[in-house]
Amino acid sequence: MAMIKKIIIVEGISDKKRVEEVLNDHVHIICTHGTMGVEKMDELLEEIYGSQVYVLVDQDKEGKKIRKWFKKYASESQHIYIDSTFSEVARCPRQYLANVLNYHGFIVKNDFVLKGKYRYHETHRNIERYIQAFW
Repeated sequence: MAMIKKIIIVEGISDKKRVEEVLNDHVHIICTHGTMGVEKMDELLEEIYGSQVYVLVDQDKEGKKIRKWFKKYASESQHIYIDSTFSEVARCPRQYLANVLNYHGFIVKNDFVLKGKYRYHETHRNIERYIQAFW
């Protein structure tokens, strides 16, 4: 059975370092350095071909642009959202980020798994139920 390579797309180096702090999984993390363009997207598409891609970017203008590029050109990618309270991946509490990544199937360090206030999956399920009620 072939193992699918996981890739996380982040904006900056500080975001990459924060994600590496909590992960205990072999994942390739690609940094966009906050910008996106046709040439950069072409290079990324070649690099991510055949991989499971997760987009984890900040909740700012540049992050939204990057998400838009990936939704348009790599629609099979999964988008991981962080709470707008933190606004940046690099500023997320490690426990919160670990629970968000754990929810999306990544193996995280046990030191950062937290039950309680940062339980992502419970909030996520409530949001999904709310959306489905109005569809």
